[in-house]
Amino acid sequence: MPAAAAATDVEELRITTVDPTKTPKPRHRAWPSWLYAVVFIVVDFLALAILQYGVTQSSTRVQLSSSLDSLGTMIGKMGQGNFVLLLNMLAIGLVYLILLMVSNRFWVASPILLCLAAVIAAIEKLKISARYEVILPSDLNFLKGNTGDVMSFLPPEAPAVIGMAVGVCAAAIILSVVCAHFDGRHGSMIRGGNKPLGAGLRVLFTVLPALAIALYVGSVGTVDSWGYRVSRGMGDKPSMWDSVYDAQRNGPVVSFLRQIDPKVMDEPTTYSEATMRQIAERYRKSAAAINKTRERSLTDSTVVYVLSESFSDPTRVPGVELNADPMPAIRQVKGETTSGLMLSSGYGGGTANMEYMGLTGLSMANFDSSLTSPYQQLLPGACWAPSVNQMWGAPEHSIGLHPYEPSMYSRETNYKKLGFSHFYALKGDDIIAHQDKIDDSPYVSDEATYQSTVEEIKKTDDNQFLQVITMQNHMPYNDWYKNNEFTVSDSADAEHPLADNEKESIRTYAKGMELTDEATKQFLEELDAIDKPITVVFYGDHLPGIYKTAGADEKNSIALHLTDYFIWSNQASEVQSTKLDDSAYTSPNFFIAQAAEQMDAKVSPYLAFLTDMHAHIAAMEPPVVNTIQGWDRIPEGQAIYLNQQGEPMSVADMDAATKQLLEDYKLIQYDITAGDNYLKDMEFMELPK
Repeated sequence: MPAAAAATDVEELRITTVDPTKTPKPRHRAWPSWLYAVVFIVVDFLALAILQYGVTQSSTRVQLSSSLDSLGTMIGKMGQGNFVLLLNMLAIGLVYLILLMVSNRFWVASPILLCLAAVIAAIEKLKISARYEVILPSDLNFLKGNTGDVMSFLPPEAPAVIGMAVGVCAAAIILSVVCAHFDGRHGSMIRGGNKPLGAGLRVLFTVLPALAIALYVGSVGTVDSWGYRVSRGMGDKPSMWDSVYDAQRNGPVVSFLRQIDPKVMDEPTTYSEATMRQIAERYRKSAAAINKTRERSLTDSTVVYVLSESFSDPTRVPGVELNADPMPAIRQVKGETTSGLMLSSGYGGGTANMEYMGLTGLSMANFDSSLTSPYQQLLPGACWAPSVNQMWGAPEHSIGLHPYEPSMYSRETNYKKLGFSHFYALKGDDIIAHQDKIDDSPYVSDEATYQSTVEEIKKTDDNQFLQVITMQNHMPYNDWYKNNEFTVSDSADAEHPLADNEKESIRTYAKGMELTDEATKQFLEELDAIDKPITVVFYGDHLPGIYKTAGADEKNSIALHLTDYFIWSNQASEVQSTKLDDSAYTSPNFFIAQAAEQMDAKVSPYLAFLTDMHAHIAAMEPPVVNTIQGWDRIPEGQAIYLNQQGEPMSVADMDAATKQLLEDYKLIQYDITAGDNYLKDMEFMELPK
């Protein structure tokens, strides 16, 4: 070997020899797969805990029957077979998996998920503080181009809440950086030399969870679908009268996803623009015929809808007997003006559905059984929401009053959407003037509510539409009144005796009825003294859910869904003595058509349709049973139709004209709520000029 070559080899050997005085930096071992799985579950749970914290605060700003549910409550319910906590974790876990596959880094996806949860929780906290309402799917539409407006809603505690969210995000990022440092694989999810295979797996495990979420969202709002059964089977129990309590009870993720895509109605087979033009023309002719004999305009009067909470004559309930009449004044009014019984779709609840039908003229009988609450599932995202108050023109002529929490059933938001300028309640921007209570009752009295209403009417000489929702007779009925002369006993024809606690509830309720009766008499007397035409539509929304003995007998179903109503006009209206012949039975969707007839007022094509419909079917509601249904409607069975004598009608036995009206009703309701809104541009809702 040449000397030069030997020297070169020696030099190369010297260069590559490790210096024994220096210790090589040790490589960290890769974390095993089982440890990743454990951390996945922990992060998933932490994300839910953060989201749950965002909605865990007092479940109302005023007294409410709902309790405060928290993450601990959800954990405790697992011992009772309720696994809604796992359902929420499963939904979050699917999002987590998508983030893992998109980033392909465990220690990148994990802080992103936790930061996302922290941001959402902060928004929930701030929205609940400002408006006592959780994030709803309709809020996503509001954010488009309105991010500046959102800043105006921030409450005083916003800096602290935002700071807390920032702290959570910082902690999540720091912890993930530390874990990535000590993890030899640095969070790499799919590794190996086969890059096409790895890319394919990432796409697969991104698409599959996204598809699972989409399928769940698309089905959970439809009765008897797989998503619906899974959700209910794992413990989801919708409580949509209070969005905050619903999110607490069922988890904010499930509560939100459930409302994204509810099934509203099946599209009628004949639905098209041409069909809707035919319908518009048909009832335009009907309106012209009706208007030939009418002389007044509906909006030349002030109209007041009074939804009297749980008002219904207890002496009509099978098996119940009272020692005195709890409603003598209203009974007298009913004998002198348009009045009768209203078929209610609720028993012990469902107030907002009666409001919705009364304000829109639409019927719950036409909706799919999946739609349990239009105020939560339909109205917030509606592109077109026509309502009877809009006939009075500018929002300043539409006033709402409700002496309770304005966020219940999302009323505060929905009334704005329906065109009301003010919604006076116990909280919020518009505070109701009078808030007096009676004895130990936790609710504002009807007398106080009426006083606030009269003051609103007297504020202006203009004609208005006022929606009044009382609270005095809301459940529970806990012996609130000091001087209660009522006694309850079994009626002579009672098949089963009333329980003592049932009698006590009925006794308290009867006293409340008497107080409502007296206050209503005074209210009408005050309106009679006002020198402008006023018409009142008074109705009970449903019976109180206290009749356990009567409710145990299925034959009492319709009896427990009939409340009292009347339509009364003051002296200045010049139609005070009117008493319509076909008023013995009705349902709230027909109120505005009946009021127009009472007032001798001309009608729009839509009101002409409702007038014709009521002449053929006196009352209509979804299938009902004499039990408190909560938020699950009966998924099958014919809707309840009553004739003018209050007798059930079978669709199969109806004449051709009645069947045509029912078909037209479904087409009209579909077009307004789920269709293409063809009627919006056909002057279907317009009163004659």
